[in-house]
Parts: sequence; C-alpha cells; structure tokens
Amino acid sequence: MRRPHLPAWLPLDPYILALLGTVGLAGLLPARGPAATIADGASTAAVALLFFLYGARLSTREALDGLRHWRLHLTVLACTFVLFPLLGLAARGLLPSLLTQPLYSGLLFLCLVPSTIQSSIAFTSIARGNVPAAICAGSFSSLAGILLTPLLAAGLLGGDAGGFSLDSLLKIVLQLLLPFLLGQALRRWVGGFLVRHKKVLGYVDRGSILLVVYAAFSAGMAAGIWHQVSLPRLGALLLVEAVLLAVMLLVTWYGSARLGFGRADRVAIQFAGSKKSLAAGLPMASVLFGAQASLAVLPLMLFHQMQLMVCAVLARRRAQDPADPEPAADRVAEVSLPSQQPTGQAR
Repeated sequence: MRRPHLPAWLPLDPYILALLGTVGLAGLLPARGPAATIADGASTAAVALLFFLYGARLSTREALDGLRHWRLHLTVLACTFVLFPLLGLAARGLLPSLLTQPLYSGLLFLCLVPSTIQSSIAFTSIARGNVPAAICAGSFSSLAGILLTPLLAAGLLGGDAGGFSLDSLLKIVLQLLLPFLLGQALRRWVGGFLVRHKKVLGYVDRGSILLVVYAAFSAGMAAGIWHQVSLPRLGALLLVEAVLLAVMLLVTWYGSARLGFGRADRVAIQFAGSKKSLAAGLPMASVLFGAQASLAVLPLMLFHQMQLMVCAVLARRRAQDPADPEPAADRVAEVSLPSQQPTGQAR
C-alpha cells in the first residue's frame, strides 16, 4: 500500500514547521528576566556570525560588485521608504471600520521602518539570488532608516518623534559591518573551508531567523500586548497586513522585471524590498510612542512573523526556478552604464 503524500502545493516543509514550533515555544515558555537577556544576546551573536561567514565566503570583488549595483539599491530604497509609506497612508481609509487609531498608527509606523537585513540575506541565499547585492541593499536601508524613519514618523504620525540615534548607528556598525569586514580580512584563511562546507551557512541562516523569532515573540508575551486588542480587530489587522505583504511581493518581483533586472537581482529586490525590520523598529518605537510602544509595535511584530513564514516558502520555491538567460534589458543597461559590472549570483 502506498503512503499518502501531501499535495505539492501545500507550503509545509521542515523549516516552516520549525518556525511554527519556535512561535509556539515562545508562547508557552517565553524568555523572561535573565533568560530574555540570554536570548537577545544569542540572537545578536547569531546575526554577527552570519555576517562574518558571508564576509569570509564572498570575494572582495563580489562585495564591490554588489556595492556598485546602484540601480538595485535605489529600487530597494524606493520600495522601503516611498511605496510602503504611500500604502500605509492609503490604509487610513480603513479607519474606524477595520482598524482602531492605535492599530493604524502602528501599521503606518510599520511602513516607515527600514528593511530587515539578516533574513533578507538568508532568503536570498536560499533562493539562489544576488547575495552581495542583498547585503549592501539591506545595510543601506538600515543606515538610511536611522535618519529617515524618525523624520517620516514625525511628519506622518505627529507628536514628539525621536531623531538621529548614534547608539543605533553604533549597533549597526558593531553587529553588521565589523563582522563582515573581519570575515573579509580572514577570508584567505577560512574562505576555502566555508565554501567546501556550504551547509554550515545554511544552518546559520535558518538558525539566526529562529532565534530572532523566539526573542521577538518572547518580548511580546512579556509585554502582554496580546491582551490589549480584541480578536476581531486582530483578525482585521492580519488581513490588512497579508494584503500589504502580497502587494509588495508582487510589485518587487514584477516591477523589477519591468526595470530590466535579471533573476538573481530580482530575488534580492523582492526579499529586501518587501520586508520590515523588527530589530530596528522596536527601539525606534520606544522613543516615538513611549508608554504606548507595546501596542504600537503589534502590527510590526505580526508582519515580521508573517513575512518570515511566507518568504521561507517563497525562497524554497524560488530555489527550484531555472537560471534565466541574461535578458536583453540587462544587456542594454550594461551598454548605457559601462562602469557597472554584473553582480555575482549566490551559489
């Protein structure tokens, strides 16, 4: 007798189950007190290790090629700080039928925060996209968000908004830039070993995301934000965010094709341009919203988990796509931009 198999279209794989299990673990056994400090420290260390490994694996030429891909970076920045805020402003029409004012403020704030870095890179790598460009695009978005997010929040949300944070800049430099540069410096000694053991990077990619998920949900449980909103409102918020994510995934994928980007670049644009950073949003929200920060970040927390689960499925499916031949639009772009070098594709 043949064993029954799940339909191929069902988005179930071991990694999705691991994500759901991590969420369940955070709900049943959230990290509190010293355990929360350990979880946050482990998540920070995992992200730093992720960037060290990518820096050690990528050649200096690949990193510089990713840096020079300015059209891709501008596209990601436009999605993050122009298109997302416009969609957030359009959602004001949902007041008060679907969303309350505090939930809408949180939704609009979600649209203003920078793109996530570590998970965008991880999913780009899984989907065989342009990892060097994803690293640069995510880093540029985070650095720009330190200034743009508080300014946009002050203009669109009103009230007292926080300004430029040197502490946030220092954290980005210490957690992301320095490990990457250290990996580049040590590449000649450890790069070959890491290339021969690609599974190590895969485990770090997935493990870092699981740690971020657990730490984020634990913080939400400790703050008790789940008791401050009714189930109907929560359901409406989830529906609105699902539509928002779907729109951004479609726009980044098909819009980048219209702009003439190749498959590897389109993957990087889709994962970097459609995502929002919980790690960057939480400290900013504490300054912008004060005592109401826990409820204001609820939309961001839900969107963050949704994007991780949806993009995990999408990345696995993108990995099965055949490598496209270089489109004519890319060749035209190279002729018009002779200084731009073709970016490397993640293996």
